[in-house]
Amino acid sequence: MLAGLTAFVVPAWAHRLDEYLQATVIDVSRQEIDVVLRLTPGVDVASQVLRQIDANGDGKLSAHEQQLYAHHTVSQVSLMLDHTYLSLKLRDYVFPSVEELRAGSGTINLHLGVQAILEPGKHQLRYNNQGAGPDTVYLVNVLLPHDAAVHIQSQKRSFNQAVYDLDFSVDQ
Repeated sequence: MLAGLTAFVVPAWAHRLDEYLQATVIDVSRQEIDVVLRLTPGVDVASQVLRQIDANGDGKLSAHEQQLYAHHTVSQVSLMLDHTYLSLKLRDYVFPSVEELRAGSGTINLHLGVQAILEPGKHQLRYNNQGAGPDTVYLVNVLLPHDAAVHIQSQKRSFNQAVYDLDFSVDQ
């Protein structure tokens, strides 16, 4: 019996050790577009990411260093709606401790957004993340709209998911 049970045990640990995961979630409504980036450096690349954030090398992440890194990361991201670039604003950010980042278990959360009054009809949204470097992996998803007038039509991703296209419509 025990042998049969252990055959189905799957390790719960699936953290990427040697990559910098940049997971993005997009939320579209008729009044705004929210973007949440969750940045998780694996333990093997955490020291490189910490060097990018910790400008003075003191081993601490000051509020100013966190703000600079958050704004730098936002500058590497673009959002287009119907072929027009939108100006994403950094609304909030939360950094884990240095110890959590070094251990590969810390996630930096960046909340971005832009007001966008969406007219009824078909729309195209393009998200492009050109941040971080060769050890970066990207994931992008859109939330199921909580606004009943917004309908997801199709999603397309580049091979590495750095570029994401969303076709959606808005009812009257």
